[in-house]
Amino acid sequence: MEVEDKLIDLVKRCYERVDHNIGYPVCQYPNISGFGEWYAKTGLCDISVNNVGNPFDDEQLILNATLIEREVIETFAPLYDIPEGEEWGFVTNSCTDANMHGIYFGAKKLQNETGMLPIVYISKEAHYSSSRICDVQNLETRMIDYDHLGRMDPESFRKNFVKDRPALIVFAIGSTFMGATDDMVEIGKVLDELKPIGVYKHLDAALFGGYFPFTEYKDLVSMKKQDYDSIAISGHKFFGVDEPSGIFLSRKDILAAQRTMVVPYLKNDMPLISCSRSAIAPLKFYWILKHVGFDTLAKQAKEMLDNTDYMQKKLDEVNYPAWHMPYSNTVFFKRPPEWICRKYGLANGYLTEYGGELSHVVVMQHVKKNIIDEFVSDLMKKD
Repeated sequence: MEVEDKLIDLVKRCYERVDHNIGYPVCQYPNISGFGEWYAKTGLCDISVNNVGNPFDDEQLILNATLIEREVIETFAPLYDIPEGEEWGFVTNSCTDANMHGIYFGAKKLQNETGMLPIVYISKEAHYSSSRICDVQNLETRMIDYDHLGRMDPESFRKNFVKDRPALIVFAIGSTFMGATDDMVEIGKVLDELKPIGVYKHLDAALFGGYFPFTEYKDLVSMKKQDYDSIAISGHKFFGVDEPSGIFLSRKDILAAQRTMVVPYLKNDMPLISCSRSAIAPLKFYWILKHVGFDTLAKQAKEMLDNTDYMQKKLDEVNYPAWHMPYSNTVFFKRPPEWICRKYGLANGYLTEYGGELSHVVVMQHVKKNIIDEFVSDLMKKD
């Protein structure tokens, strides 16, 4: 088979399954229609551009897109109530990359302030990558139990807390399987009571951090209201970038608290773990900002949540055991037969408190009511 035939076969197989790929939180109708045509037409596809280091520094490799990257950060920052003039961040290679920097920056800031590395506190329902990142960075980690809504449990947090060490808390704003949102207010009450010697709060808001700002739940990711230090948001989930990418947002004081590492051949201080970053991903975010806009994103967020309620209602009507958490576009339910799991690309889990073997659907922009109806109809078929 010729190379082109193999690629065409790949595209064909993807298109055959795309509408039924509903188990994972990826927008299957990306918001960058037209970008590829522009990319080819302008000839940028024939040039290698590279964003290196801090996009807010003027000294960069001469072929870069950091001016666009800065505008992306400055445009997104107000959505999260980051004080004007204090915003800082960059477009990341993925949301895991953003979480890696949040944990790294937090650990180093606390170490510089207290002389000790922190203990990291993570919910057992949070995405596994935060635990993996702590392992890579050799950070002590305490895994905290979750409550009946999948949120980090305040009592478990209190019991596991070490008062004579600084605390780095990773809050799940949309947990892996149940779609839970950790209650920062309740955890904050425990912190006020225990008075730790140092605290850094990082939000893993990969999915929910994308759509919350366009809903009535926007205060849940407001830096002003929730008093957190950094946040990680995915690009290929709600925002509809067509490849893994993300955004890391923080403040300039967090950057200033990092170790200086001047790299002469790169002409400047290099605060990031990663060296080269995509210069194309910021352009895709910029395209979404200018060609899609916040009004359209708000409409998409509303439709997603409306369709989540619709799916819960349809499952309730047929008495199929199913649940979804507050603010969430995730519906989890009793695990169906294997052929249904394969057909719809379902993600599986196991929760004793909800009956054992489960699966879930993440209602993204492409999960319309007709797909939900088809899914529920399949559930009602005999094995």
